[in-house]
Amino acid sequence: MPGVPRLASWSTVPWCDGCSRFLNPNTLRTDGTCPQCESLVADPTKARDDTPVKAPWHFKLLVLVTVVYLGWRLIQMIGWLIT
Repeated sequence: MPGVPRLASWSTVPWCDGCSRFLNPNTLRTDGTCPQCESLVADPTKARDDTPVKAPWHFKLLVLVTVVYLGWRLIQMIGWLIT
């Protein structure tokens, strides 16, 4: 459509002009075509970024605090059972 700004070249979200919608990269076929209208949407030769995502620091902190809290509650329960 004329006058509509296109996505930047660094964008990783595939857009199908035939269907006028964004597609999830996992919903594309292996050859890079749209599953509905079969038009080429993405370059199939580009390697997908399958590197694992690291957990954020605040999630690790939450897990640590939870383990410490449950450990302390276990110590309290053992003390309660002994007395």
